[in-house]
Amino acid sequence: MTAKTNNATLIADVQGLADDRQVAIDKVGVKNVTYPMILRTRDGGQQPTVAKINMYVALPHHQKGTHMSRFLEVLNEHRNEPLTPDRIPEVTAAIRDKLNAETAHFEASFTYFVCKPAPVTGSRGLMDYEVTFECEANGSPETSSFVIGVAVPATSLCPCSKEISAYGAHNQRCRISARVKFEGELWIEDLIETLEASASSPVYAVLKRPDEKFVTEAAYDNPKFVEDIIRDLSLLLDADDRITWYEIDSENYESIHSHNAYAQITRSKG
Repeated sequence: MTAKTNNATLIADVQGLADDRQVAIDKVGVKNVTYPMILRTRDGGQQPTVAKINMYVALPHHQKGTHMSRFLEVLNEHRNEPLTPDRIPEVTAAIRDKLNAETAHFEASFTYFVCKPAPVTGSRGLMDYEVTFECEANGSPETSSFVIGVAVPATSLCPCSKEISAYGAHNQRCRISARVKFEGELWIEDLIETLEASASSPVYAVLKRPDEKFVTEAAYDNPKFVEDIIRDLSLLLDADDRITWYEIDSENYESIHSHNAYAQITRSKG
């Protein structure tokens, strides 16, 4: 329905109408928005990337709908400055204010590259890692949160196979991931290194023969079940005073079974 007043057309705000079903919605918003980000690197540089972004707000029971275009308006209002991790809480709070919501959520997932030298020859290659940023703004500094997530590929070698076999031991690729809350400054590279340290051996983009020998023997000398990986990772995160909460898991893509092995731990250090 439209009406003309003083030569201006008024368009009904359907989303803002009342709803009588008395059902609140935890998250409503937009998903899979493609958007550029610029990340600071631990060595003082910058790395541009393209993220998939989700943005949501909590919708009260009495409101029919949210205003989807306002999520993109917030992003565009911040486009003149790089969307760096330290600005994400600011953007999330702006979403909450723009949509007059009690709680707002911001999620970004992207690929992060690290130039990683091989362990013996130093041959360098780009390793790609899965990274996520998650932020919740609810108006309270005590309960609002920012979470970094990282997933790394690594090698695991089976202790049982090594123990019972006359020679050799079966190994496999594994995927180790962590989502952490922290205080102070935590680099993506810091978290990557911690996760890789919990495996039988890291993996590399470029390996020459001396490197391959080193990695194979390092994994053989450091056999780990999926339980070992997740426990060792838990101890490493417990020892990092910056980390206040973590959710970690490891999935081993078994090479002699038709199934995968999996372990998960969630801890609050407070």
